[in-house]
Amino acid sequence: MTSQKLYLDYDLWARLIAGMGVIEGHHVLKTDFLSYTPTHVWYDHEYGSGVIFYCFLKYLGSYSLIVLQALLLLGVVYFLIKTIQKRGISSPYNLLYWFIFICIFMNKTCIPIRCQLFSYLCFTLFIYLLENIRQGKYKLSFLLPIITILWNNLHGGVVSGLGLIFLYFVGEITNKKLRKYLLTTLFVSTICLVINPWGIKFISFLIYANTMERPDVVEWLGLFSKIHMLNHIPFKIFMMSIISLEIFVIHKIFKANKSLKMTPVNIDKTKYLVLLVTLYLAISHVKLIPFFIISGTAFCYEDFAKYLETKIPKFINCFCAVIIFLICTTGFVYIINKHVPLGKIIYPHREVEFIKINNIKGNILSNFGYGSFIAYKLYPQNKIYMDGRYEEVYNENLETTMKNFYLLKDNWDEILTKYPTDIILLDNMYNNVYEKMQTQQDWIKVYDTKIFSVFIRKELKKEEYIQPTEDVRYYKNTLFDTSVKF
Repeated sequence: MTSQKLYLDYDLWARLIAGMGVIEGHHVLKTDFLSYTPTHVWYDHEYGSGVIFYCFLKYLGSYSLIVLQALLLLGVVYFLIKTIQKRGISSPYNLLYWFIFICIFMNKTCIPIRCQLFSYLCFTLFIYLLENIRQGKYKLSFLLPIITILWNNLHGGVVSGLGLIFLYFVGEITNKKLRKYLLTTLFVSTICLVINPWGIKFISFLIYANTMERPDVVEWLGLFSKIHMLNHIPFKIFMMSIISLEIFVIHKIFKANKSLKMTPVNIDKTKYLVLLVTLYLAISHVKLIPFFIISGTAFCYEDFAKYLETKIPKFINCFCAVIIFLICTTGFVYIINKHVPLGKIIYPHREVEFIKINNIKGNILSNFGYGSFIAYKLYPQNKIYMDGRYEEVYNENLETTMKNFYLLKDNWDEILTKYPTDIILLDNMYNNVYEKMQTQQDWIKVYDTKIFSVFIRKELKKEEYIQPTEDVRYYKNTLFDTSVKF
């Protein structure tokens, strides 16, 4: 599924630059040098992921990034299985269920390769360790602060780990012995957040980054928002299945206890607290859906398994196993000689190549989504307005100013006069902006394709331009070439 994705993650290029800074420059990058707009301290909460990505790319080749993604997914599945076993299921290997899980999980994480995968793995590991601690293995609690230090330097999703410890603490509030261990672990783990290249200031950034509004970022919108209402159907089915199943399970528990005239003590409060909170997060922001998929699998597999074993004959599971094996084998053969996805419709490869080979120097304004790609390919010849690191590097007003430009607000051209912009790499989907730019006397269009256009200030115009190749193989072979040096 990952190998067939049409494009790489927009933020991968900034991650590779950050990783290159550590490996080649021998220091964590704390100051932005890619942009021509005002910036603050670069709080790169993903720099550790960038180091790993860059090492894989440099020493093992580009396709190793997809192999890394597969290994991280394998780690998630492994610790889920171990958690399910710890919760009392001796044989958690129903292939039909795991096929469903992988399809739904990969549907949300199949873009190669994102730093969030480290958070998903650590989140799953936390659940496994906390389940062990619940069952009396208190000495394992010392591992959580250690993992927190590593996680904190890999991805800002570390706050979900602290939140998980807190939920277990609340869920086990009546268990005085366990409550003491969890509270101590939560306190020590929180203190461990200061172990990072920025020290205690990084904690303030984490709070800011995890609470800021992102109304213009699609993956931060709600599951039932207008843009996502008809999307994420497989997950919505999975979600409703979990909800329906657990309502049925709780009803049976109450019914059984009522018939025996007992207080319903059999309900696992911690389980349902984690499920409810991760469900709320998934509904609030589609980016956080994987956390509910993980917690739903860890805590609800046992309930699904009981249903599957009674309702689905064993021969169907065997048949599914054969089909899954054939699909995986066929997919492996298909991707052996396949390049990583180029994203020729998503990324402005030819436009960037045009700017590069014609040595058009200056500051580039583009949609922030592929800003880091442009920086990766064209720095130091060109600098960018901004990219996907907006909460890490940029002031909030920059995004508003860019939005005004693309929506042609009254002060739409403020971005061109307030900041020293020399080149505009424009998505042609913004028809009104495209037409408006063609009427500007100070700007001229020098390159145009069906998807993107390149406008430059009139004084930068040349008599002749070299045209970039249309050979897709060239762009595949040079996809990870960069002029960034340390």
